[in-house]
Amino acid sequence: MKRLNWAAAALGLVALSGCVAPVGPVEVTRFHVPDTAALGKGTISVEPAAGSDGSSLEWKTYQVAVMRQLVLLGYSEAAPGQGAQVAQLRFSRGTFQPERSGSSVGVGLGGSTGSYGSGVGLGIGINLSPRPAAQVQSDLAVVIRDRASDTALWEGRASFAVRSSSPLADTALAAPKMAEALFKDFPGQSGETIEVR
Repeated sequence: MKRLNWAAAALGLVALSGCVAPVGPVEVTRFHVPDTAALGKGTISVEPAAGSDGSSLEWKTYQVAVMRQLVLLGYSEAAPGQGAQVAQLRFSRGTFQPERSGSSVGVGLGGSTGSYGSGVGLGIGINLSPRPAAQVQSDLAVVIRDRASDTALWEGRASFAVRSSSPLADTALAAPKMAEALFKDFPGQSGETIEVR
């Protein structure tokens, strides 16, 4: 009886793990000025970068996620158009279909000789694996500028791809994850690309 319960529990865990979508790392690249003393303090507002629609619901979701991280770093939130610094935000999302790797048909030819004779064989293999799942690619970019001089003090980009069926393909879940990864260990090593899990 105990063996049956153990098997049922193991089967349940396997089934449960199949429901959880795989989560890939967030790729992050950051650049900043040599003197970072002005970063992480003072007042700041999050505003749309040039060409971004700051009125969309998706943009506002990223705005909230980015502002939350900036406040955690030591900034004080300012109204749009106000603040000593401005974080200019841009994001994009798109779906793409990965290609299946390798050929779908393979042919192999083999031969052998031995004390019992020789032989030649031909084998054909067909790749029956399903087509790879569609992926959702999300990209987030933030530039922190000194408002008075318009000098860029810090710039960061984060990129994240998950299956389209993953809960993290949804903006409401992806935005906080990407913003947290982007500002991890702020200001970061200038020019270095890291992967944040």
